[in-house]
Amino acid sequence: MIKVGVFGASGRVGKLLIEDLKDTEDISVSTVFIRHNLDFSVDPSILITTDLKSFLNACDLVIDFSLPDACESLLEASIKTPKPLVIGTTGLNTHQLNLLKDASEIMPILYATNMSLGVALLNKLVEQASAALEGFDIEIVEMHHKHKKDAPSGTALTLSQSAARGRDLDIDKVRISGRDGNIGERTKDEIAVMALRGGDIVGRHTVGFYNDGEFLELNHTATSRNTFSKGAIRAGSWLVNKQAGLYSISDCLELN
Repeated sequence: MIKVGVFGASGRVGKLLIEDLKDTEDISVSTVFIRHNLDFSVDPSILITTDLKSFLNACDLVIDFSLPDACESLLEASIKTPKPLVIGTTGLNTHQLNLLKDASEIMPILYATNMSLGVALLNKLVEQASAALEGFDIEIVEMHHKHKKDAPSGTALTLSQSAARGRDLDIDKVRISGRDGNIGERTKDEIAVMALRGGDIVGRHTVGFYNDGEFLELNHTATSRNTFSKGAIRAGSWLVNKQAGLYSISDCLELN
């Protein structure tokens, strides 16, 4: 039985992880880490702790859906007490991403901005379409619920990287995330990533390839957050016996 530590248990996906793990064979929750109070009940056998060392010692695998600063604390603690980590936290800054890469040298880490099979395949299709549709303008639009804190979404940023890779472009040089005023014509290589927020939208991502006379749009819509929790559980079961290294959801699903 794989013992899972849920990091970010108070979040929307964290709660679903605990529920979904009840119905999954050979893997279960052993501990949850909280910063403040847990606003729902869990099985009495589950360790609830605010101490990271105790949390890490009580599990075989960590699944993290938290916030960037919390994820940073987890990575720092894991370097001292290594555990396989599945990280689904988005909005990580450059320092946190570098810390993640450093940590992956001593433990297996699967990092994904989206844990769904559909988005993993979408990234492959976007890269292929970007390469094949040379000269088409690329625009990405993402929609999420009004409570989401980071923008653009991590998934949209990953999709933009896939599009740039298909054309051998440096995404940091060609990505824009807003237009306002008399800014002039669209440049040839720019890849736009726009964010919309409202209501309770779980997640919708559209990657459009636009040319004179025709356009192609690739779209993924998540209708339930269980897509992310179940994907993370699948990723964790796959990761737990892997060697140290940085893995992607595509590695887990053998899409590379």
